[in-house]
Amino acid sequence: MPVESTRRTAEALSAIPGLEVAEGMPLACHTRFGIGGPADVFGETAGIESFVSALRFVRSAGLDFVVIGGGTNLIVSDEGYRGVVLRFRGGLLEARETHVYAEAGAELQQLVDFTIAHGLKGLETLSGIPGSVGAAIYGNAGAYGHSISERVRRVRFTDGDQLLEFENSQCEFRYRESVFKRHKSWIVLSVDLELDAADAVELRATADEILKIRNEKFPPTMKCAGSIFKNLLAANLPPAVRERVPQSVIREGKIPAAHFLEQAGAKGLSKGDIHVATYHANLVYNAGNGTARDLCALIAELKRRVFELFGLELEEEVQYVGF
Repeated sequence: MPVESTRRTAEALSAIPGLEVAEGMPLACHTRFGIGGPADVFGETAGIESFVSALRFVRSAGLDFVVIGGGTNLIVSDEGYRGVVLRFRGGLLEARETHVYAEAGAELQQLVDFTIAHGLKGLETLSGIPGSVGAAIYGNAGAYGHSISERVRRVRFTDGDQLLEFENSQCEFRYRESVFKRHKSWIVLSVDLELDAADAVELRATADEILKIRNEKFPPTMKCAGSIFKNLLAANLPPAVRERVPQSVIREGKIPAAHFLEQAGAKGLSKGDIHVATYHANLVYNAGNGTARDLCALIAELKRRVFELFGLELEEEVQYVGF
């Protein structure tokens, strides 16, 4: 936005109670990759009412805007975002018997730890998955054969104008998909979950073992988004490709994208400071001062190699902002 428009927008948003507003906020500070130029205007709040008010304003003003969560799955342009970036960071967690209420701005790991502390089973296999609760609903996060959708009772969200509520079936959850991913203007605000009573000590042991494995693969200090590409459903592969995949590679009906990437020689590839791990072909990370330009170029190269070798179009788990 032009400087004068940026200033007027920031001033108008600052008038919304509870909304913290800044101009020229470096988005690299809000992504796990540590990459991204500035947002013209950045606004965040822990209040649902403040957040919805901000959304109404930017929509009615016809401004370009994007809503982000924890930034773990974002690739932001080196030029940043020419518009308004909004972030909801409300993180309230409440438990009543086997029911849990969680606001979308809470970290997923906080929710996992909260349920374990309350002796509630159902989310422990999600331990170590980075990102916010809202993002977990948006992308139907999961691991070890389980997804968060299995425990969702209802989701509250806004379409930018009013507050709405969906039951589980209306969310249209599929593997790493939901109705919110297809309607990006629908922003998740909170979720009600139904869990099972269980022994907290056993749940903690399960979660800690999963967390240990995940942290060895994706160290918390590594500038990465975890796996860069979605795994593939074996049933959806062309028969000729499926026949080339060893049965031992298929788990719970899915084939790791890393299998195809490894066959395509992905391990150890690099572009500038952006690298593919030598021990995991689906792990792309920023080794220091990587750029979005190099990151996108390396992702494109990985997709090209797999397509040429297998005729498969890998799909990124990450989202792009500012391109």
